[in-house]
Amino acid sequence: MAEAGDRNGVQSVAIAAAILKALAAGGGELPLKGLTAATGMPRAKVHRYLASLRAAGLIEQDAETGHYRIGPAAIAVGLVGLGRTSPVRQVQDALPHLRDAIGETVTAAIWGDRGPTIVAMEESDHPVTMNVRMGSVLPLLTSVIGRVFLAFMPDAATKPLVAAERRARSSGLPAKEDLTNVLAGIRARKVASAHSPLLPGVDAIAAPVFDYRGKLVAVICAVGRTDAMRTDEKSPTVKALHDAARALSQRLGHIA
Repeated sequence: MAEAGDRNGVQSVAIAAAILKALAAGGGELPLKGLTAATGMPRAKVHRYLASLRAAGLIEQDAETGHYRIGPAAIAVGLVGLGRTSPVRQVQDALPHLRDAIGETVTAAIWGDRGPTIVAMEESDHPVTMNVRMGSVLPLLTSVIGRVFLAFMPDAATKPLVAAERRARSSGLPAKEDLTNVLAGIRARKVASAHSPLLPGVDAIAAPVFDYRGKLVAVICAVGRTDAMRTDEKSPTVKALHDAARALSQRLGHIA
């Protein structure tokens, strides 16, 4: 009897969690009909659990619209969790697993005072020659990491650096119209790839990592020889990198 009670308790927690996740995925506020559709549960069942969650302060109901939204107790729990989460540490911890999964050298960058700055690197068993190391600052216009930052960072932050790069180089940079199209593709695919962006014979793929505010906090990147690493959309490496970035974003509270 005790085991049956434990199973029922675990099941109840799983159902309550599913409702809270559906509410979060819906932007933090949904009507009962929306929660029923999102969870695939019967209306009466969802309503019953909503009553319990409301009593616990995990959700609350708008008096005018009747919509349900994330409650103060859930917000408090979430803020404590976010306060203990470091984007840099999360990315650094994830890189060895990603390197082992794809068999390529991987790096990670955050936005620094001078632009995209390498903060982590894990070399594969067949390392490639690169001119970047920990602390290296990458160009925005010609590196895949830089282009991901360009695609998702506010223009106010990137515009001065882009202007400086164009002043420093008179050739070899993408035209403004071409760059606009490239950035639109990155925003749509959530991944950037390029053949020999910085060094001949070395290709790169990069993907964005977002936090709970939808803010870009890091970019992870795979680097490999042109003859050994595919960069097309169906490439296993592209999929693995994209999935790793999405998992990291979810760990940081991002809801796509």
